[in-house]
Amino acid sequence: MMKLDHVVYFTSKSPNEVVQEQKEKGNHAVIGGRHEKWGTHNALMYVKNAYVEWLSVEKPELAREVDHPLTRLLLHDVTDGDGWGTICLSVTNIEQFNDDIKNKGFATSGVLDAERLTESGVLRKWKMLFVDQPVTAELPYPFFIEWEEPEDVRFAQLRKDGTLIEENDAKEIQECIFGVEDPLRDTGEWAVLLSQKVGDSNDISLENVRLRFIQQEGGKDRLSDVVIGKREG
Repeated sequence: MMKLDHVVYFTSKSPNEVVQEQKEKGNHAVIGGRHEKWGTHNALMYVKNAYVEWLSVEKPELAREVDHPLTRLLLHDVTDGDGWGTICLSVTNIEQFNDDIKNKGFATSGVLDAERLTESGVLRKWKMLFVDQPVTAELPYPFFIEWEEPEDVRFAQLRKDGTLIEENDAKEIQECIFGVEDPLRDTGEWAVLLSQKVGDSNDISLENVRLRFIQQEGGKDRLSDVVIGKREG
């Protein structure tokens, strides 16, 4: 099973600044915590099916030293200003998924252990996987995650501790839109990677989100917009 786990927005602002800014916009975001091994920290906004992560550098010296694909992409992109970076998809057996995409010819980072220390001192753990590719203006592939806790347990705790409030629980991320030079090429490459079918308009439908690729001229090929709306039912 493959689903959208979260979307990543690269920012130069601190998590505190992001939370305050979102509050002024009427949105409920929370401080996520620190990735102490990578020199980064984040703010989060959960909705019914996924979440938004605002990722920023906390310790520049450490961030520049670590060999971590998402941190490298953050450092590269944020020099051009704040903006959407990439998406993360959850898979049910990340070790098997790694073997599967390597058999398709994709080089990978191998499965990595990851953790984040929350503001309340809780250590969240997960496994993650990246497709090997240089950081350039070309579209980065999604990265992949498998959480230590089952999704239902994790989301129940998020509702209990106030991270996921009722108002946000009525919303969902419906579309991730990518602005790229060649939508047909990128949709096809992602379809092969994800073992999915291509739709009629350069799109891929996963269980809980639609990925859509639209043409843009100039600039980096990146996630360009995230559509969040009221969930159906």
